[in-house]
Amino acid sequence: GRAVVKVVHRCTDATENSNLDLSECQLMSVPDAVYHLMRNTVVRACDLSSNVLRKIPPKLPLKFSHITELNLSHNRLSTLPEELKELPDLRKLDISYNDYMSMPWVIFRLTKLMFLDARRNYISDVEASRLRSVQSLREVHLEENPLNEDVCKELESLSSNHLVVHVSPPGSSDSEDESSDE
Repeated sequence: GRAVVKVVHRCTDATENSNLDLSECQLMSVPDAVYHLMRNTVVRACDLSSNVLRKIPPKLPLKFSHITELNLSHNRLSTLPEELKELPDLRKLDISYNDYMSMPWVIFRLTKLMFLDARRNYISDVEASRLRSVQSLREVHLEENPLNEDVCKELESLSSNHLVVHVSPPGSSDSEDESSDE
C-alpha cells in the first residue's frame, strides 16, 4: 500500500521535472503502472537505486528513450537488457553496488556515454580495447572489483587526456571517497 502511494507520488513529481526518482521504493521490478502514469512525459533522468531489482525490463529504455542519466546502483542486477542501446542520449550510467560478474556488453554500444560507474561489483575482467572503442567515454569507475593486476595496468594505460579510468590497486580494500558530483 504505502510503497504504491510512494511510486505514484514520485511519478507525479516526474511529470513536472522530467526526473523519475524511484529510489528506495523496495521495488523488485518496475511496475507497469509507471509506464502508464508517465506515458505523456519525457523522462530525462531515471533513478532506480537502492531497490531490490534483479533485472531491468526491456520496456524501460523503449518507453523512456530520452533518458540521459540512469542510476541503477545498489540493487541485485547482473545483466542489462540489450534494449539499453535504444537510449541514444544516455550520458551517465551508474551500475555500482550490484552483482555484475562482467561488464554488460550493451555498454559498449552506448555512443554518447560519458560517465560509467561500475564500482563494487564482481567484475574480474574488462576488455580495455572495447572500453576505448566508446569514443564518448570520459570517466569510468571500476574500484572495488576483483580485477587482476594485468587488467588494472591495461585499464590504467587507457587513461589519457579525454578518458580517466579509476581502479583499486590489486589486493586493496580501501574505498575512495564517495563523491561523484557532476
